[in-house]
Amino acid sequence: MTLTATSTATRPSRRRPGTDAPRSPALPTRTAWRRRLAWLGAGLVVLVLLCAASVAIGSRTVDMPAIVEALGSLGEPVEGLDQAAVVKRIPRTVLALVVGAALGVAGAVMQGVTRNPLADPGILGINMGASLAVVVGMAWFGMFAAHHMIWMAILGAALTAVLVYAIASAGRSGASPLKLALAGAALTAVATSFITAVAMPRGDISANIRSWQIGGVGGAAWDAIGLVAPFLAVGMLLALASARSLNSLALGDDLAAGLGERVMLARGLAALSSVLLAGAATAVAGPIGFVGLVVPHACRLLAGPDHRWLLSYSAVAGAGLLLASDVLGRIIARPSEIDVGILTALIGAPFFIHIVRQRKVREL
Repeated sequence: MTLTATSTATRPSRRRPGTDAPRSPALPTRTAWRRRLAWLGAGLVVLVLLCAASVAIGSRTVDMPAIVEALGSLGEPVEGLDQAAVVKRIPRTVLALVVGAALGVAGAVMQGVTRNPLADPGILGINMGASLAVVVGMAWFGMFAAHHMIWMAILGAALTAVLVYAIASAGRSGASPLKLALAGAALTAVATSFITAVAMPRGDISANIRSWQIGGVGGAAWDAIGLVAPFLAVGMLLALASARSLNSLALGDDLAAGLGERVMLARGLAALSSVLLAGAATAVAGPIGFVGLVVPHACRLLAGPDHRWLLSYSAVAGAGLLLASDVLGRIIARPSEIDVGILTALIGAPFFIHIVRQRKVREL
């Protein structure tokens, strides 16, 4: 029995020469690369269609020839209601694009840094911390200028992020996903109460604060977009530069350090990028929640865990989600509209419950 097994094991292969050669490991990689690129291209096509819908749909619907004509005459005096509608909706569309992309990437980075499937600028309280800082600046220090609001929002977002991580890190288990979510929820409740307490005695600004706190892109203006663009650009570049480090951090701090990664520096730069993105987006559009939670999870189904692809997917999908929510809000309540912050909450809250039930709040 032993001799037969040995002779069988040592029997030369009868395959023709060259047929038993192993497949090149580059082939699956190349195939996956092409598939991811194809999905990204499809997402960009959908994004272009959503941009067209955002410009066309509103209290007054504009057809495509009128849109092309209005775009060709930008910078000239407005003539006709169709051209006026297009000119008014273009900054709104651009704001939805940049804010959605910023929140999507910020959520993906936060989930990578904390290895927490529940990480999101809204759930961790960062958006509300930025809102509180803006409200305090407006009510107590008279900071109504757009650049003041941006700086206050970024400062509030940074302080809230540090505070949430410090609270969640207390105890033996450290900053677990559940503790981070609970700390963020607690600070969100505290910040919301402070905002109400600050705004109620100030009748001159309380209406503006309540409208801004819902989160929306209806008040878009080119000057505000221009002021916030540098902060969003720096945050996006830092996030993309941190993609390889996030892949290493996903393996654990010890293994990442063994691979030559400077763990604290990598985590700090990635966290800074998410704070810049979330804070600047909140300053210009208000605290829009759940975009950073829903988008990265959906994108992982197509892009996989590689952050070099995931961040690009999240930028495109985040912009698309906010644009689609804005267009849907205009269709549902026509001739009025529903702010995107309400629709993203309606979409994201069931998704949040699904993640908690299915994933048991375990680490990524």
